[in-house]
Amino acid sequence: MSRITLFILGMMVFTTSFAGEARKMTRSEYIALYKDDAIRDMQKTGVPACITMAQALLESNDGNSPLAIEANNHFGIKCAEWTGPSYIQDDDKRDECFRKYNSVLESYDDHSNFLKTRPRYSSLFQLEQTDYKGWAKGLKKAGYATDPTYADRLIKIIEDNQLYLLDQGQTPAEFASTSNTIISLPEPKINAEPKRIFVPSVEVVDPYNSRRVLKVNGVDYIIARKGETFKSIAQEFELGYWQLPKYNEMDDDVPLQEGQIVFLKPKKKEGERSSYTVKNGDTVYYIAQMMGIKTKYLYKYNNLTEGQQLQPGQKIYLKKQS
Repeated sequence: MSRITLFILGMMVFTTSFAGEARKMTRSEYIALYKDDAIRDMQKTGVPACITMAQALLESNDGNSPLAIEANNHFGIKCAEWTGPSYIQDDDKRDECFRKYNSVLESYDDHSNFLKTRPRYSSLFQLEQTDYKGWAKGLKKAGYATDPTYADRLIKIIEDNQLYLLDQGQTPAEFASTSNTIISLPEPKINAEPKRIFVPSVEVVDPYNSRRVLKVNGVDYIIARKGETFKSIAQEFELGYWQLPKYNEMDDDVPLQEGQIVFLKPKKKEGERSSYTVKNGDTVYYIAQMMGIKTKYLYKYNNLTEGQQLQPGQKIYLKKQS
């Protein structure tokens, strides 16, 4: 391929990104652009280049998501524990904060460092660097993504594009002639002012929040899935095993039920509202879980004895009465 042809290809990628109906970057173009960054990241962090590349392709929509274009964020990483520039877009909630990077390599490094510093991913670094199937399945097992087909999707991307060759210091044949290609994309302008959009074009996977965490009374909780235990949830959220039974006022050997509320932090002394009207079948414990309050305070505020049955229509105070 001549230098003139390569220059034209690069200009096509550059200029169409500003067009009203911009041509999206292809998967092949993405790999040609960033394969060297993936290899550099592997050399620094130990995360296989093919895994980084496959995850980035999947989660950034081949580099075409607004988050990737505007913020160089190719993994949907949010602003937790982040003091750098940010980018605002709607995700699970309105106006969520995402990290903004100076380069794609910086995004790759941050993602890999996340994997290296989280205990639940430590077993991955015991695998051979070329064991991409083990890495893909290990990421899914560790709770990186909720999609049950996530590992299979990564493996398919790797095998369809021969990305496993990157881990061996080789370049897939399809991209060998583009190693010195003049393909460029506009770098985003980095500043302290966040830019907001409303609808991301692709659902990204956020490793800092691999499942939805809800709140009641200002206390974080999740909904238990089938087969989960306090131990498995504690491992997922990197909590001490003793914490969850205590927070949820349960014995540690009591099995969890699918759909059950599981608090990740201690419940409060008082509720957000002043009272609750008992419905048929309600118990003090059920109300405590629904309202994010410790049961002992419900007993105290309502002069109840432990095990006392509640009557439909009965008013239960959720705050101390003056």
